[in-house]
Amino acid sequence: MTVLIDIRTEGFPAELEAVIEKIAADSLRYEAFPEECEISVSIVDNAEIHQINKQFRGIDRPTDVLSFPQLTFEEGERMERNEEGEVVLGDIIISLERAREQAEEYGHSLKREIAFLTAHSMLHLLGYDHMTPEEEKEMFAKQKEILELAGIPRV
Repeated sequence: MTVLIDIRTEGFPAELEAVIEKIAADSLRYEAFPEECEISVSIVDNAEIHQINKQFRGIDRPTDVLSFPQLTFEEGERMERNEEGEVVLGDIIISLERAREQAEEYGHSLKREIAFLTAHSMLHLLGYDHMTPEEEKEMFAKQKEILELAGIPRV
């Protein structure tokens, strides 16, 4: 598995790169994803995620995280591969500012928040969503289990 991490804002603790890589790998193992894959993760500020959110989702505000899956989950799905033959799962964009705000709001560490946002986005890349109450319940249960398996539970 390849996790490409692009830090485009200041103040991101270098040790959190390993957390992103671990949660990405744990998410794939949890879902028994059968392929070697590539994920791109960008760490940005609120201004950049606001612009991306407005451009691609029509939402005129910053958000904590955006996910852009590359897989299609339909009959005859197409899997794009990189030069190494890995499946390109997609892109994750995390706002460091929002992650810090939410860590404070929820009373946990930045490490826990980055881990949560990574698990959440990985599930989106793997085809999950939370548009209905049933989907939301399933997705949050999976996130919780992934984080507990990684040793980063919510306290």
